[in-house]
Amino acid sequence: MRVLFVCIPWRTHLHLLVPLGWALQTAGHEVRVASGPEVTGFVTNTGLTSVPVGSAEPMFERVEQAQATTLRKVVEERGGLDGLIDDVCEDRDEELTWERLRWLYRFLSETFKAMNDSMVEDLVEYCRWWKPDLVVWDYLSYAGPLAATVTGAAHARVPIGLNAPARMRRHFLRVRALQEPEDLEDALAEWLGGWAEKYGAVFSEEMVTGHFTIDQMPGSMLLDQDVPRVAVGYVPYNGPAVVPDWLREDPPRRRVLATFGVSLEKDPSALEISVENLQGMLDALADLDIELVVTLPERLREELERVPGNTRIVEFVPLHVVIPSCSAVIHHGGAPAFLDSVAHGIPQLILTRICPDSGERGPRTERAGAGLWIAGDEPGELSGARIRGHLVRLLDDPAFREGAGRLRAELLAQPRPAGVVRELETLTDRYRSRGAQAVSVSR
Repeated sequence: MRVLFVCIPWRTHLHLLVPLGWALQTAGHEVRVASGPEVTGFVTNTGLTSVPVGSAEPMFERVEQAQATTLRKVVEERGGLDGLIDDVCEDRDEELTWERLRWLYRFLSETFKAMNDSMVEDLVEYCRWWKPDLVVWDYLSYAGPLAATVTGAAHARVPIGLNAPARMRRHFLRVRALQEPEDLEDALAEWLGGWAEKYGAVFSEEMVTGHFTIDQMPGSMLLDQDVPRVAVGYVPYNGPAVVPDWLREDPPRRRVLATFGVSLEKDPSALEISVENLQGMLDALADLDIELVVTLPERLREELERVPGNTRIVEFVPLHVVIPSCSAVIHHGGAPAFLDSVAHGIPQLILTRICPDSGERGPRTERAGAGLWIAGDEPGELSGARIRGHLVRLLDDPAFREGAGRLRAELLAQPRPAGVVRELETLTDRYRSRGAQAVSVSR
């Protein structure tokens, strides 16, 4: 069968899809990866075939402009941002008011437009010609289900992290159904429906949920969902990798990795903790008997006033190469750092809510005994002293290593990507609509 992976031009999201792409390709299926031109080189470096679609304008710039415009509208209409929901992990009925949910979906829809709109026309045109049987899309890449719907392909959504956005969508639809007929706004459905109508199709919730999901998270971490789920074991992939000299022997002291995402290379503003907080963390950890490895772009390193003697700063190191040698990992909640830590049974300290599912994944990691979480909601929460206290707990209490080991065992119990190919073939046969494809192609 023909399988098209669709991913917004975001390197870390692409990397999470690659092992499954390899598995399908080595099983004899045709595999392509469609994304923005800015990541074409990253796609081809994986050994998979790239289909560049959409604008070459950096996605981060489009997203920042769209979000700033939406926030200005909020301020103009409401007089401020206070009280608006901004956490897709929110699960308390008293906080799930219609006003908050309506504004949340306006904000999310404008963000999704900035990520996807430039890709849709190229992607639909390509799918009409290539006729994929299955479209696999990361959860932000709505151009994927649009093209699949238009051409009759089965499509699978890949949550990056926990599936909190799907639960929030259920909350939205439940609260929306209680509103007056004249007040049934749904910005997400209106946006997707507009694109679908252009190609002779209609909006359905499957364009939001996927026909099914492909999920790499350990089973005990998962949230309930309404569509079939294919569980697949995480296989670390961090792009082309070289083992540096300093990683070719055991560390002289306990090694701790602090990493805050490869997105910082293009967008330093994505650093959720300030440089001041980062400096405070380095200073607070300076007297610990550890080797602290920090990944940081050069331009951010230059803003630091001091680098302690126990700290090594590097621009990049492959996570799957360094994490096995670590005693703990500090990170911002990104799925690669989280899953690589789980895959190797390493306790972890998650900082901030920058990742949409952190409000669920942080507490669940703590309940699993595999790590700790600092939300960073209040000033001072990300102080060096607090980070130090949490890190010392992770290093000194063997219970965290045991909890991380239990999560690792769960992850290893899930089938590897090669082990789910047959299930994907079966689901593709179930959901693919050749009739819809023929109609769409003839329009």
